[in-house]
Amino acid sequence: MNSSSEIQNHKLSSELDLDLDFEFDQPCGKLRLRDLLDISPTLTEASGAIIDDSFTRCFKSNPPEPWNWNVYLFPLWCLGVVIRYLFLFPARVLILTFGWIIFLSSYIPVHFLLKGHDKLRKKFERYLVELICSFFVASWTGVVKYHGPRPSRRPKQVFVANHTSMIDFIVLEQMTAFAVIMQKHPGWVGLLQSTILESVGCIWFNRTEVKDREILTKKLRDHVQGTENNPLLIFPEGTCVNNNYTVMFKKGGAFELDCTVCPIAIKYNKIFVDAFWNSRKQSFTKHLLRLMTSWAVVCDVWYLEPQNIKPGETAIEFAERVRDIISVRAGLKKVPWDGLLKYTRPSPKHRELKQQRFSESILRRLEEK
Repeated sequence: MNSSSEIQNHKLSSELDLDLDFEFDQPCGKLRLRDLLDISPTLTEASGAIIDDSFTRCFKSNPPEPWNWNVYLFPLWCLGVVIRYLFLFPARVLILTFGWIIFLSSYIPVHFLLKGHDKLRKKFERYLVELICSFFVASWTGVVKYHGPRPSRRPKQVFVANHTSMIDFIVLEQMTAFAVIMQKHPGWVGLLQSTILESVGCIWFNRTEVKDREILTKKLRDHVQGTENNPLLIFPEGTCVNNNYTVMFKKGGAFELDCTVCPIAIKYNKIFVDAFWNSRKQSFTKHLLRLMTSWAVVCDVWYLEPQNIKPGETAIEFAERVRDIISVRAGLKKVPWDGLLKYTRPSPKHRELKQQRFSESILRRLEEK
C-alpha cells in the first residue's frame, strides 16, 4: 500500500498539471495588480482555453505514433494487418461464437428449470456469466494480470473502480460475478442488460431521469445489506475516461451508503491498442471489433485495501481520498472536473466565473513576483 506522502505528492503534481508556472530570468520591478488590469481580458480568454483543453483531453484517444514510415518497416506492417484481419480476427469470432453456444445452451435450462431453487440457480448463473466474460476476454487475446486478494461476497461493502470502457466490467466480471451499476444502453447491449445481467443483480439507470436517481439510491442501500447478493461494483466517475486521468468521483453512489469501500485500480497498456471507448463517437460494437482486430489487450487490475469513512470526514472528502488511492496505484493524473460535463456543457455564466477565478490567480502570482 502506498504511503500518504506519495498520495499527497501525486495530488500536488496533478493539480499543478493544470496550472501555469511563470519564470522570469530578470527582475521586472515592482508589479502591481492595477498595472495588469489592461491585459486581464486577454488572460481571461487564455485561461478559458486552458480550462477547456484540460477538460477535453480527459476524453480524447491519443493515436499511437506511426512506425511504418520507411521501405523496410512498411512490408512488416502490411504483414501484421494480414495476420490480424485474415487469421486472428476469424479465429476470435469462432472463439466468441463457441462461447455463446456453450453459455446459452446452459443458461436457458438453468434459468427456467431451477426457478424453485433460487440459491442453486444463482450459483450456476454466476458461474456462467463469469464464463462468457472469459470468452469475451479471450476474443481480444486479453492479457490481464490481477493483483491482490479476490473479492468476496460480504454485506455492507461496495467496490469502486476507475472507468475506461464498458470492457472494464467484462475484465472484472470474469474473475468475480459483480452486480454492476450501469447506464441503460440501446441495442444488443440493452437486451443483455435486461435479461442475462439482471440475473446477477445488476442495476440500471438513466442519468437524465431524476426519478431513476431516487430509485437507484434505495436499490443500492437494499443491495449492500444482503448477505447472499453479489458484490456491488460502481464506476463513480460516471463516464469513460481515457485511462490517463481520473475525473471527480460522485459521492452519492458508493460513499454515502455507510459501508466499506473497496477500491479497484485498472490500467491498460496501450502497446497494442487503446482500450478507451468514446461512446459519443463510436458504438460499442465497433469498439469491440477494434479490440478483436488488434494484437492483444493488456491490462493490470489491483484490488486495493478496503477503506472506511473517517470521523468528521464528509462523503466528498471520502470520495476524493479513494480517488487518490486509485490514481496513485494506476499512475493516473487527477483533474477537478465532473465527468457529466462530457454530456452537459456548463452554462456560460459558470464558465465565465471559472475563467475569472483562474485569471485572478495568475494575476496574483504575477504580483507576488
